[in-house]
Amino acid sequence: MSGIVGYSDRVNHAFAFAAKHHDKQVRKGTALPYLTHPANVAVILTRYRCDEETVVAGILHDVVEDSVRDGYTREDLEERIGAKFGPDVLATVLAVTERKVDDDGVDLAWEDRKADYLDRLEQASESARWVCAADKLHNGSQILADLKRTAFPETVWGRFARGPEVTAGWYRRVHDRLAEVGFQAPIMEELGRVVAALEREAAETRVRV
Repeated sequence: MSGIVGYSDRVNHAFAFAAKHHDKQVRKGTALPYLTHPANVAVILTRYRCDEETVVAGILHDVVEDSVRDGYTREDLEERIGAKFGPDVLATVLAVTERKVDDDGVDLAWEDRKADYLDRLEQASESARWVCAADKLHNGSQILADLKRTAFPETVWGRFARGPEVTAGWYRRVHDRLAEVGFQAPIMEELGRVVAALEREAAETRVRV
């Protein structure tokens, strides 16, 4: 993938769109504006010299999943992203969006949502796999940074209802699934290190408890 250089009006437009739809949202268990997450995903993708389409999708990757509110339906958000940023960006965003209902409209339980997400990575585009990896890399790195800053790791793990082992295990499942479907991009080495560190932290927390 070729990198983007300097200012891009399209990237700026994507940030404005994400800022509008993530307005007043904060990162789980923190006071950080939610927009810091897609911004960091964009930084990671740019650092790995991904193309503009992938970076734009990275900025928008949580809009459909997390911004069904203020009168917007999922269908509204999909239509707006497709109209403003094109079908390829929309397809990438949807490939990394967890589905809450299946094709028959049946609500999916937590484990079913996760399994569905992993299954869909097989048909996902290379851009979608990049966004998936960058998303998990930033989220995992943020957990590790927060753990490093506290003497009470249970307060960090407490943000996640299923606890440290299941949380770390989810990151391992995504990493291994990406490898299984043939995603061999250089970001996988960095993601693997973060996942291994999360597993160590989760095991240490279990021992302390």
